[in-house]
Amino acid sequence: MARLVMKFGGSSVADIDRIQNVARHVKREVDAGHQVAVVVSAMAGATNKLVEFCRAAAVLHDQREYDTVVASGEQVTSGLLAIALQALGIPARSWQGWQIPIVTSDQHGSARILDIDGSRLVACFEAGQVAVIAGFQGIHKETGRITTLGRGGSDTSAVALAAAVKADRCDIYTDVDGVYTTDPRVVPKARRLDKIAFEEMLEMASLGAKVMQVRSIELGMTHNVRIFVRSSFDKPEDIDPHRPPPGTLICDETEIMEHEVVTGIAFSRDEAQIAIRNVADRPGIAAAIFGPLSDANINVDMIVQNVSPDGKTTDLTFTVTAADFERAKATIEKARDSIGFARLDTAAEVSKVSVIGVGMRSHAGVAASAFRALAERGVNIRAITTSEIKFSLLIDAAFTELAVRTLHSLYGLDKS
Repeated sequence: MARLVMKFGGSSVADIDRIQNVARHVKREVDAGHQVAVVVSAMAGATNKLVEFCRAAAVLHDQREYDTVVASGEQVTSGLLAIALQALGIPARSWQGWQIPIVTSDQHGSARILDIDGSRLVACFEAGQVAVIAGFQGIHKETGRITTLGRGGSDTSAVALAAAVKADRCDIYTDVDGVYTTDPRVVPKARRLDKIAFEEMLEMASLGAKVMQVRSIELGMTHNVRIFVRSSFDKPEDIDPHRPPPGTLICDETEIMEHEVVTGIAFSRDEAQIAIRNVADRPGIAAAIFGPLSDANINVDMIVQNVSPDGKTTDLTFTVTAADFERAKATIEKARDSIGFARLDTAAEVSKVSVIGVGMRSHAGVAASAFRALAERGVNIRAITTSEIKFSLLIDAAFTELAVRTLHSLYGLDKS
């Protein structure tokens, strides 16, 4: 008998038919003798509608009331799934985040989980009951108000709950059947991975892969929660609950016998480049540039600095998300006097392509072969950043798919 947390995203609970399909997935695990808790998202599109209601009521609205409104989507889904399970003869009860309770910070709209008391869920397990929990939400202990965890927060809820109840694994059911070496829509030969290390998955998620939320993977890595990414659209009756589940296991790298040099290729088209030209090369200049950006809550990613031959001036180039591009330009222009730059050059049509793999730690020349292969295909590299298990390249957006396909083939990821 295993203790499982099963999480179902918005596309998996989009309507009553799909909710009933989810109920059959849950019943399969219960019938196999497993203790089960389920975390659900709002029905597909429901959160967007609730957000629109808030904006229609007032463009500048109270974030505390915003959380109250948008958290209701998961409340509906949890109740409906509990009803569907009861119709199949499975004892089930819905729980909201504040009833567990999932205690969070008071940063409404993007709260962080501080503590979860898993005793109520353990009591459900011991009573043979399935707990159906509304994801994406919690409660601030001091104010007693509902909070939400940000988009994709149900993944975080599920992994945190799995850690709190010491679950054997956390199954993330979604509309894909696992984690792939890259986006199959760009590279049809992309392969589903059987296993991927937490660190690799964290890099892939933060660099453009949309399978899971970054914070949920961080939690899994911190608490060593084994996570399976699998499809909710597989027929429940075709899956043997006593065998390893179909999909991709995200786990500690010690569980992976032999690492490939490169595990996957991630990419993001949501990038923009800003280059500040002829800045005085003196102490404090970086703070003068990035301090105002931080104050404006603008995240900066790739940073490249080039010092002039005489050592007096420098060019400093960095990237931001496309959504922050205009605000970032305006912020830098506003700080022109304190920075003292000669010119601001920008580019909005750029993409970031990243090569990821823990095997890079023990192999030399991985990046050099990528530079050579891209040069042969006429792809110019604007900027490069590296870490122990990945390197990222900034290129013109028009070459994104060509670059991804070239690198995917270069590292043998096409091979089954």
